[in-house]
Amino acid sequence: MARFKNLRKSNWLVACFMWLYALLSVYPLVWMIFYSLKNNDEIFVSNPFGFPTHLRFENYVDAWSKYNVPVYFLNSVIVAIATVIGAVTLSVMFSYAAARLQWRLRGIANTYMMIGMFIPIQVIMIPLAILVRDFHIANTYGALIIPYIAFNLSFTSIVFYGFFRGVPIELEESACIDGASIYRTFFSIMLPIIKPALATMVIFIFLNSWNEFTMAVILITKESLKTLPLGLLFFQGQFTTNWGAMGAAMTIASLPTVLIYMLFSEQVENALTVGSAVKG
Repeated sequence: MARFKNLRKSNWLVACFMWLYALLSVYPLVWMIFYSLKNNDEIFVSNPFGFPTHLRFENYVDAWSKYNVPVYFLNSVIVAIATVIGAVTLSVMFSYAAARLQWRLRGIANTYMMIGMFIPIQVIMIPLAILVRDFHIANTYGALIIPYIAFNLSFTSIVFYGFFRGVPIELEESACIDGASIYRTFFSIMLPIIKPALATMVIFIFLNSWNEFTMAVILITKESLKTLPLGLLFFQGQFTTNWGAMGAAMTIASLPTVLIYMLFSEQVENALTVGSAVKG
């Protein structure tokens, strides 16, 4: 009986801690929404942390119509989607080849891919800018998409490599006995098994490319090609700033990432148990 009471007390403490952690995690998002519905006086003086005294939806109208947010938003969507498709496609094919196929120098190729994780972006910014200029892709979508794909390949390939290594070889042997080609095995058997890893990497790559600033501010100078992180710089004026409209723009910029996570959250949770489920 005493053990049962201790267990209930322990579960209650864990539940309280998790609720506290959830509230602390959600509060910045709630504060940003409140921030976007206030004027400058409420934000800095009269009501910085509370619920808005007057819901100023005109901040969203101003952000959308006066500060070119639709163009920045569309550019971010194009760059992020292209980066996700390119990085996931290339990394999943490489990882399958490195984890399941026998070919010369596959260990060296896998090590070379892993090294990319240890190279800071700041170290290669000047050579990257020179390459973008020499390949005549400066101020194009390719100036962002190609480097974004390259910088996401290393980590994504390592994750997929680990998942492929955890899949029993018997599944591929059975498919081979049934007459399936390597391509049929890859698309019909292996990809469905690692679906949780695919969803996790879609979220990871999307967030990286959506929020990236350092490369974008150096490689893109054309106004019509700037992404949302760059566009937010223009909300701050020389003498005055419409902070409410800036908060509205930040809220708009956060919506796609929240929606992406909501769509793939179940798959992300499954990624924690997919290895044991497959082996079982």
